[in-house]
Parts: sequence; C-alpha cells; structure tokens
Amino acid sequence: MAFTNPDADEIRRLLKEIRSVAVLGLSPNPSRPSFKVAKGLQSKGCRIIPVRPMVAEVLGEKAYPDLESLPEMPDIVDVFRAKEHVPEIVDSCIALGIRRLWLQEGIVHEEAAARARDAGITVVMDRCLWRDYLHFYST
Repeated sequence: MAFTNPDADEIRRLLKEIRSVAVLGLSPNPSRPSFKVAKGLQSKGCRIIPVRPMVAEVLGEKAYPDLESLPEMPDIVDVFRAKEHVPEIVDSCIALGIRRLWLQEGIVHEEAAARARDAGITVVMDRCLWRDYLHFYST
C-alpha cells in the first residue's frame, strides 16, 4: 500500500498542537530553506531545537549533534536531510518515543515512513511544514 499523508484536518490539528520543533539538519546559513523555515516557526512562538553536529547554536538556540542528545522530547521532528538518512532517523524516533515526524518537501522514503507509522508515529512526508503552517493559519 502506497504512503499517504494525513488529511488536511489532521495536519491542521498537528500544527496547532506543536510548540517545540527539533529541526534536524538546521543550517546556520540564512539563505538555506531549513533556516528560513525554522526562523518562520520561531517567529510564531515555536521553540526551535537545532539538531546539527559541529554547530554550537542556530537562531539563538543551543544545537545538539543528534536526536539522542536532546535534553527534552520535541513535539515534532522536522527533517532537512537526504532520504538515505531517513531510516536511521526513524530508528531514533522510535527508540526515543517521538510521536510526530515531518519530512520536508522533496524528502521521500516510503518504507521508513511506513515503519514509523507502524510504530505509532504520525508522519508527514514531502511537504513544507512552514508553508502548511502559513496555509492553515492565514485563512
């Protein structure tokens, strides 16, 4: 069975509930999409938790090398990594008990997404979290 994203109502509910976002692959470069998305979410009151090795901080928030190093459980993990990294990210989310996973636009890994879903994780794939946030909350 092919992967399908949650319907619009479920995505709207998910976006309404999130307060902390672990941005996996958050670049400190202001021209990168991950930075723009994180800054936008931060401007709307979301706590951004940068997850990127060898970076001390991004957007005024301490950065962590991996999900396992986070001091608290984020409401959602927003992924800006190539699709070959998704299975390992899913493994971490399952092990840590993370309940929501968002794979940014252009990131598709159906097998890993299905495995995450089977573990009880809500998965959104190949969509921009910031674009959806603006869409659902500007209307």
